Amino acid sequence: MATPRTTDPLTDPLTDPLTDPLTDPLTDPLTDPLTDLATKRRPGAGTRLRRAGAGAAAVLGAFAVAATLLLGASATAHADGDGDRKQKLAGQDAETQAALVADEDHRLNQVRAFTSVAPLQSTKWTVPYRLDTDNGYTLVLTERRAAYTVADLLRLAPQTFVRRKDGSYVLTENIYLNVGAKLKLSNPGGLTLRMASNRSGFVSIVSFGGELSLQGTAQAPLTVTSWDPQANKADTDVRDGRAYIRTIGGQFEMTHAKLSNLGFWSGRTGGLSLTGTDRPNTGSLEDTGQVHGKTARERERADAQDDRSTSSGDVMAMPSGALTTPDARFSTAGLSYVSGSITHSTITGNAFGIFISSATGIEISDTTVADSLEDGVVLHRFVSSSLVQRTVAKDNGGDGFILSRATQQVRISGSTAEGNGGNGYTLSGKPLADGPSASGQAVDSYGSNSVANSVAKDNGRYGVEVLGGFDVGVQNNRIEGGDMGIVARLAADKVSITGNRLTGQNRQGISVRDGVSDATVTGNIIDGPETGVYVRDSAAEIRGNTVQDATNHGVSLVGGVDGTTVSFNVIAGVGPSALDSSRSHGGASIKENQTFAWYDTSSFWVKVKHYASPMTLLWTGILLLILFSAAMGRRRRRASGRGAGIVHPYSDKAPLPAPPPDEIAVAGRRREPVMSE
Repeated sequence: MATPRTTDPLTDPLTDPLTDPLTDPLTDPLTDPLTDLATKRRPGAGTRLRRAGAGAAAVLGAFAVAATLLLGASATAHADGDGDRKQKLAGQDAETQAALVADEDHRLNQVRAFTSVAPLQSTKWTVPYRLDTDNGYTLVLTERRAAYTVADLLRLAPQTFVRRKDGSYVLTENIYLNVGAKLKLSNPGGLTLRMASNRSGFVSIVSFGGELSLQGTAQAPLTVTSWDPQANKADTDVRDGRAYIRTIGGQFEMTHAKLSNLGFWSGRTGGLSLTGTDRPNTGSLEDTGQVHGKTARERERADAQDDRSTSSGDVMAMPSGALTTPDARFSTAGLSYVSGSITHSTITGNAFGIFISSATGIEISDTTVADSLEDGVVLHRFVSSSLVQRTVAKDNGGDGFILSRATQQVRISGSTAEGNGGNGYTLSGKPLADGPSASGQAVDSYGSNSVANSVAKDNGRYGVEVLGGFDVGVQNNRIEGGDMGIVARLAADKVSITGNRLTGQNRQGISVRDGVSDATVTGNIIDGPETGVYVRDSAAEIRGNTVQDATNHGVSLVGGVDGTTVSFNVIAGVGPSALDSSRSHGGASIKENQTFAWYDTSSFWVKVKHYASPMTLLWTGILLLILFSAAMGRRRRRASGRGAGIVHPYSDKAPLPAPPPDEIAVAGRRREPVMSE
């Protein structure tokens, strides 16, 4: 027998050239450190120790690598850490949940490796079979022309897919769709599927390159929920993991469905996730040579004696049908890029409502995502050419909608984000790296995303937040409440904020700051904020907006605002100033604004300081000097006229003055004239 290996070649990032650098905790600084628990065991689940022969491991590794090359690789790391808010899940037994995610990754590695090589060993592995992995049984559905149905599951797993008296079905083992397999969960009268989930463990439905379809009708919707068989109710405790549904590559379709109380901790195990054809990056690298009290050699000898099963390392395969050794974890009655659509559905109480990464052509419409522990609708890395319309995200613990880094050409239209703990909508176009990095990611920004004709109401933070990126549109939306209405920051380029109606923000209606260039803020109506439009260290065209009932400033410019234009705005309110530019520099153009309805509450000295600019003081001084000089000259002329008299230029040629003769008439005789003295 070959010497056992001490590392798993399928999960060892030091030996696997296909390890995704975006999710490799050894190289990616963006990886959540709480999830880097590759050596953790699943608590309380009877974890088996891993050991495999070198020859078998090499064969499995080769076929797994080949399968991965054919299907492609993509990143499905945890939800983007753009926000600094505290996550609800973070404080709930974080290490335990992260270890459970690592354990799930390892199980999927095991299943994927076996399904890659097993059909080449025997034709009996080309039909559905069961794997006994570390975390319980996994029913593998293999490729065939017709889709597997509820009737097929009842036949293939009579002990782990059980119909109860109330008509519901309880699933107590994992289901894995191999490449090309199709599973359609539907029932003419409606289907209720309860996925076992409690302190003993949980189950999942995972499609790897297959087609998974959840279909109900408007009259009889499909219902899927986690279920604690002992407590006979849904599992609401995420601390020990929870059932989830995941599609890795292939196609996914869900219509007229109700999903509730699924998922835990990470995006890919968050409830309903569409994650592309990535390779799980965590899992145990330990190997002690013991498997439930037996050495690997003893286990292989025992397996060889049973011609109805086969094994690879610590994975044992068995034909489908009745179980020879039932799974004791539960008690039941009687025993590459992903694409797809989600329509007319309701998702409540998941860890992450909908998590999508490495996807193209996704459509989400007429769907409600509510009461998620974290974010509602998360479009993570490398989602492109997708549409979200007429979708409601409300009362989620984090943001309502997130378009995180490396998403582009995604349009949100006619949707509503209400009562979420974070932002209503977050659009991030930041690059994956800002310089040389261990993972070697490009420094390009992403963009061409938009939110239009939508509503953001009473969210805990902002209505819409734009983080970097280019060609971002926020148009014709209605935004009510929140700390701020629309915020664009972090060097976003070509941001169009037009035609929005904003009411009741605590601080700023529209904020453009921190290096934003070529922003357009036009045609918006802003009612009741502290400051209507705020621009800081950015360049924006602020034109044709209406600000009313502002309580501090109508438009405020701070810092370097070179290239900014403020024109043809109508501003009304009460506060220190309608147009605040005293704290700015860079030559902003302010003209043709109507501020006659603004009541200025600033004091006399504040007004003096406002108008006492250096140029104003210079011209005022020059004018005063001219007036003073003129006044002093006139005064001197008047003084000289009063003291010396005015000398006529021809005074020397004037005749001497001679007084007229004075005659005195005497009766009877004439007197001679007497000359006056």
